[in-house]
Amino acid sequence: MLLPRLTKLRALLGLSLFALAGVLAAPAAAQEYPIRPVRILVPFPPGGGTDILARLLAQKLTESLGQQVIVDNRSGAGGKTGTEIAVKAAPDGQTILMVSASYAVNAAIYRLGFDPVRDLAPVAQMALVPFVLVAHPSLPAGNMKELIALARAKPGQLNYASTGNGSSPHLAGELLTMMTDTRMVHVPYKGGGPALTDVLAGQVQLLFNTVVQSLPHIKSGRLKPIAVGSLKRSSALPQVQTIDESGVTGYDVTNWFGVLAPGRTPQSIVTRLNKDIVQHLQGADFRSRLATEGAEPVSGTPAEFGQLIRADIEKYTRVVKAAGIRIE
Repeated sequence: MLLPRLTKLRALLGLSLFALAGVLAAPAAAQEYPIRPVRILVPFPPGGGTDILARLLAQKLTESLGQQVIVDNRSGAGGKTGTEIAVKAAPDGQTILMVSASYAVNAAIYRLGFDPVRDLAPVAQMALVPFVLVAHPSLPAGNMKELIALARAKPGQLNYASTGNGSSPHLAGELLTMMTDTRMVHVPYKGGGPALTDVLAGQVQLLFNTVVQSLPHIKSGRLKPIAVGSLKRSSALPQVQTIDESGVTGYDVTNWFGVLAPGRTPQSIVTRLNKDIVQHLQGADFRSRLATEGAEPVSGTPAEFGQLIRADIEKYTRVVKAAGIRIE
C-alpha cells in the first residue's frame, strides 16, 4: 500500500509545482513585454486623423514601454488591408492596430474575411471627433426641430452631401432620416473637400462634417450649425444643441479612434497597454494636440471600448439594411 501512496503523492506534488510555475510565469511574461520594437498598424495613408493620432501615441509609448514604437501605414480597400494584417499578426502585443469608426462601418457594409468582434481585441478608446450637421445659410431652418418640420413638409426636396457612399457622413444622414421619419436626397462626393465646397456654394443644402473643419465657416457665417451628432455637446460649439437633446432621442454618431490587438493577445498585455494609453491621455501636451485636430480625449477600459464597437456595428448594420446601401 505504501508504494501507490508515494506514487500518488509524487503526482500531486508535480501538479502543484507545475501550477506554481504557471502562476509565476504569467507576471514574468508581462514584465518582459515588450521584447522588441512595437508596431502600430495604420490602415490608412499618412496624414489623416488616424495616422496623426498613431504617431502621437507612438512617441508616448516609446517612452513608457522602453522600446521603440513605430507606425506602419498599410492602406487599401477602405482600411481592410491593414486590418487583415493585424488579424493575422502574432497575439503577443508586438503589433497593435489604430482604428477609427470606419472599422464599425466596414463591418456593417462589407463581407469581411474575419470576425470584427472576435478576431481583434479592444485595448482602449482614445478620442472622438464630433460631427456637426451644417447647412447653407439660405436653408430656412436654424435648428433640428425646424429642419425636421421642413423635411416633412417637403419630402425628397432637401438634400445632404457626404464623403461617399457608405461613408460615416452618409450613414449619419440615413440614420437621421430613419429616426425622424423624413426623406432627404443623398448626394455622394469623392471626399470631404468637394462635398464641403458645394455646400458652401449652395449647390447642396446640408452636410455632416467634423466640427474642426466646419468651425471657421460657421464663424464667418458661410455655414450655420443645425445640431451636433454626439450625445454630448461639442466643447468648440457649446451653444449648439445635440440632435439627441433636440428631440431625436438616442441619436449618436461620432468619429472615434482607438487601439485594437490581435484577438488572443494575453490579458496582461492588453491591461498594460490600456494603462499606459489612459495615462498618456491625461497629459496636457497630448490633450492640446488632440484639440488642434478637433478631437476630444476619451479614456476607459477595454470592455467599454468593446461595447462601443459592438453597438456601432449593430447600429450601422440596421441602417445599411434599411437604406439598402450597396457598395460595388
